Amino acid sequence: MEHENAVKEALNALYHHPDDTVRVQADRWLQNFQGTLDAWQVADNLLHDSSSNLETLIFCSQTLRSKVQRDFEELPPGAFQKLRESLTTLLKKFHKGPPKVRTQISIAVAALAVHVPAADWGDSGIVSWLRDEMNMHPEYVPGFLELLTVLPEETFNYKIAARPDRRRQFENELTSQMEPALSILTACLNITELKEQVLEAFASWLRLRHGIPGSLLACHPLVHAALSSLNCDPLSEASVNVISELIHYTASPSSGGISAQTPLIQVIVPQILSLKAHLRDSSKDEEDVKAIGRLFADVGDSYVELIATGSDESMVIVHALLEVTSHPEFDIASMTFNFWHSLQLTLTKRESYNSLGSESSMEAERNRRLHIFRPAYESLVSLVGFRVQYPDDYQGLSYEDLKEFKQTRYAVADVLIDAALILGGDTTLKILYMKLQMKLLEANAQTGNNFQEWRPAEAILFCIWAISNYVSVVEAEVMPQVMDLLQKLPQQAQLLQTACLLVGAYSKWLNATAPASDSILPSIIRILMSGMGTSEDCAAAAALAFRHICDDCRKNLSGYFEGLYTIYCMAINGAGGYKVSAEDSLNLVEALGMVVTELPLDQARSALEKLCFSVASPLEEAAKENLDKKHARELTVHIDRFAFLFRYVNHPEAVAAEINKHWAIFRVIFDVRPWDMRTMESLCRACKYAVRTSGRYIINTIGEMLAKIQFHYQQHHQPCFLYLSSEVIKIFGSDPSCADYLKNLIETLFAHTTCLMTSIKEVTARPDIADDCFLLASRCLRYCPHLFIPSPIFSPIVDCAIVGMTVQHREACHSILTFLSDVFDLEKSVNEEQFVRIRDSVIIPRGATITRILISCLAGALPSSRLDTVTYTLLALTRAYGVQAVGWAKESVSLIPRTAVTETEATKFLQGLSDVTYGADVNSLIGHAEELSDVCRRNRTVQELVQAALKPLELNLVATLS
Repeated sequence: MEHENAVKEALNALYHHPDDTVRVQADRWLQNFQGTLDAWQVADNLLHDSSSNLETLIFCSQTLRSKVQRDFEELPPGAFQKLRESLTTLLKKFHKGPPKVRTQISIAVAALAVHVPAADWGDSGIVSWLRDEMNMHPEYVPGFLELLTVLPEETFNYKIAARPDRRRQFENELTSQMEPALSILTACLNITELKEQVLEAFASWLRLRHGIPGSLLACHPLVHAALSSLNCDPLSEASVNVISELIHYTASPSSGGISAQTPLIQVIVPQILSLKAHLRDSSKDEEDVKAIGRLFADVGDSYVELIATGSDESMVIVHALLEVTSHPEFDIASMTFNFWHSLQLTLTKRESYNSLGSESSMEAERNRRLHIFRPAYESLVSLVGFRVQYPDDYQGLSYEDLKEFKQTRYAVADVLIDAALILGGDTTLKILYMKLQMKLLEANAQTGNNFQEWRPAEAILFCIWAISNYVSVVEAEVMPQVMDLLQKLPQQAQLLQTACLLVGAYSKWLNATAPASDSILPSIIRILMSGMGTSEDCAAAAALAFRHICDDCRKNLSGYFEGLYTIYCMAINGAGGYKVSAEDSLNLVEALGMVVTELPLDQARSALEKLCFSVASPLEEAAKENLDKKHARELTVHIDRFAFLFRYVNHPEAVAAEINKHWAIFRVIFDVRPWDMRTMESLCRACKYAVRTSGRYIINTIGEMLAKIQFHYQQHHQPCFLYLSSEVIKIFGSDPSCADYLKNLIETLFAHTTCLMTSIKEVTARPDIADDCFLLASRCLRYCPHLFIPSPIFSPIVDCAIVGMTVQHREACHSILTFLSDVFDLEKSVNEEQFVRIRDSVIIPRGATITRILISCLAGALPSSRLDTVTYTLLALTRAYGVQAVGWAKESVSLIPRTAVTETEATKFLQGLSDVTYGADVNSLIGHAEELSDVCRRNRTVQELVQAALKPLELNLVATLS
C-alpha cells in the first residue's frame, strides 16, 4: 500500500496543491514512477480498487497502457495470461465507466496483442478470442467494440516496442482476420444504439487496406449502413469516416486498385454526388457541409487519374468539385485545392500518356483532355480570386489572423498557377484583367472614382502577380494596360505594396518589351520610389522589385547608374521619408551591383569605387571613435553592403582593387573587435565574396588576410575564421604559389581546433567550431590533399572527428560524418596511391573504434533522423575496407546482449554489410540498418542497454591505438 498511497498523494498535489513548485515536483515524481517496475502492480491495483477517484483511474490507465506498449519485456515469461485476465476484467469493469479510462485499457490490450503471437490468444488470435468473449458476455459488448476499433490502429503505432518481425506478423494476423472482424461488426449492427460505434470500428479496419473484393463490399451490410446514414440529419460522423475510408480503400494498390474495386465505386460515388444540393443549403449545419465537402474532395483526390480521362461521368464529379470550391467558407472550398493541383499534374505530365505509344497520339490525347478541362479551370480562376481580397476590418486583424489571411492568399496563388498551367498564363491573365475592368467600372458607376474601394482591385493585382512566371514575356495585349493602370493607383499602402510586387514579378516582361518599355521604366521607378516612402512593408516590396528590375533590365539600365545611385543613397540614408530597413537595403545594393556588372571595366571601376566609398565612410568615421564600444549592428549594416557589392559586381579586377583599397579599415576591425562574433561573421562574409569574385587578383591581400585569421583564431575561436579559410582553400588550394602559407594555415587552424575538442563534452560546447572545422577538412581533402593528408595534423583531425561523431548538434554531426565519409571515399576524388597509404595507416588502427561508434549511432546514440548519414558513412567504410570492415562490425555487434538484438537480427545486418563488399545494392544495407535501429530503439530500456554495451562515449582512443 505504500506505493499506492504515494501515487495518490502525488496526484493530489499535482491537481490541487496551490504551490507551483510542489506541483512541478509531483509531476516529475509521477513521470519517474511510470518508468519503474513497481508501476505495473501499483497501477493495476489502483485500477481494481473501487475507491480510486477519476484522477487516479486516468493516471493509472495511462501508466498501464504505456507500460504494455513500451516495457512489456520487463515482465517475466508467462506473465501474459495474468496480464490479459486483469486487463479483460478492467475492460468489463469500465464498459460503462469513464471513456478516457476505457480507451486506455483498450489500447493496452491491443498493444498486448502486438507483442504476443496469435497462438497465445487461442486458435485464430485476438479477433477470435474477442468474438468468444463477446458471445459469453454480451453485456460488455460496448467495451469490446472499442477494443475492436483500436486493434487495427495499433498496427501502425510505433510507440509499441515490438520487433520489426513481430510487427509485420501482427499486421498479417489482423489482415487474415478481416472477414471475422467484419462479421462481428455486422452482428452488432442489430443493436441500434451501437451503430455509430460499429461504423467507427469498420472505418478503422478499412485502414488496413486488405484486398476484400469490391463486389463483396458493394453489397456488404456495413457499407449499406454507412451509405444510408449519409441521409441523416445531422449527418453521421461515423458514416462519413467509413465512406472516406472506402474511397481511399478502393484507390489503394493493396486492395487491387480502382479496376478491382469498380463495383464498390459504382455504389458509393452516386450516393456522394446526390449530396451536392446540401452544399447550397444555408439551413444545413456547417460541420455537415464540411463533411460533405470532405467526401467530394476524397473522391477527387483518389480518382484523379480516372477523372483526367475526361469522360462524361468524370465531368459530373468535376462540376461537383467546382460547387465545393465555390462555397463561401474557405475551410470548405480549400478542401478541393489539392485535387485541382493533382489534376493539373496528371493532365500535363508526359507519363500520363506513355501508354499511347507514338508522339502524335500522345500530343493529340493531351490536347483533347486540356480542351475538355479548360472551362473548369476558367471557372476556377473566377471562383478563387475573390478570396484574396482584404477584409473590411483588415486594420483590426490580430497577428494570427493576418498570418492566416496571408496563408489563404498563397494557397489561392497556388491554385491560380495550376490554372495557368492548363489555360496558359496569357489566357489566365486576360480572365483576371477582365474581372479587374469590371470591378473598376462598378466602382466608377457607384462612386465616380475607380479606386474609392481599393480592395477588389488589389485582390486582382495580387492574382496577376501570382501567375507572373507563366505569362509570356512577349504578351502585348494586357500587360501594357496593367502597367499603365499601376501609374494611376492611389497612395494606399496595401495597394501600392502589391503594385510594387507585381512590377518586380514582371521584370522579365519589362526587359523583353524594350525599347517600348524604356518609356515605362521611369514611371515604374517612380512607383517604387513612392513605395519606399509609404510604409516599411511597402518599402520592402519596392526594394525587392528594384532588385528584380535591375537584374533583368540591367542592360537597359546601365546608362542610368547615376540616377539609380541617387535613389540608393536616399533610401539607405532615409532621405525623402524613405522607410527602407537596413536588411531590405541589401536588395538595393544587390540591384546596383548587377547594373555595375553590365558597365565596361573602366566605368565599372568608377561606379564600384563610388559605391564602396559610400559604404566605407561610416566605418572609417566609427574607427575614429571608440570602435570597440560600438554596437555590432552599427558596423555590420555597412560591412554587409560591402559583402553584397563584392558578391554581385562581376568584375574581378574592380572588386580586387576595392578590397585592396579598403583593406585598412577591414584590418582595423579585425584587430579591434575579434571577440565580437556578429561583426567577425559579417567581415568574414565580405572577405569570402571578395575572394570568390576576385580570385587570383586578390593575391596581394590574401596573405595578410590569412595571417589575421590565424592569429585571432588562436585567441578568440571564431567559427567564421574557419569558414573563410574554406573559401580560400577552394579558390587557391591547387595553386602552387600559395602552398606554403596554405599549409601553414591548415596546420595552425587544425592544431588549435584539435586542442579545443578533446572530448565529446567539448565538441558539444562548441558545435559551430566543429561544423566549420570539418567543412574545412572536407574542402582540404577535395582541393589540396597534397597539403593536408601528408601533414602531421591529418591523424589528429581524424581522432577529433572520432571524438565528435556522437555530437547531438545536427550540422556539426553532419559535417563530421561527411568528413569521415570523404576520407573513406578518398579514391573517388584523389587517385594517388601515396595518399591512400597514408589514409590507411591512420584509419585501419582506428577502424574497430570507428565502426563501433557508427553502430552505436545506428542503435540510438544519435537521433533516428541521422540514420541516412550514419548508414552512408558505414557504407563508405565498408566499401573502402571490405571484409576487414565487416569483421569490425561483427566485433561490435557481438557486444550487444542477445536480449536486445537476437542472433537472427544481428546476422541479417551483418549479411547486408557483407553483401555490400561484393557489390550488392546499397538499398539492402539501408533496410537492414533501419531494422537494426528500430530493434535497438524500441524502448528506452533496450536503448540504454545497447549503449551501455557499446560505450560510444567512453572509448579510449589511446588504448585502441596502442
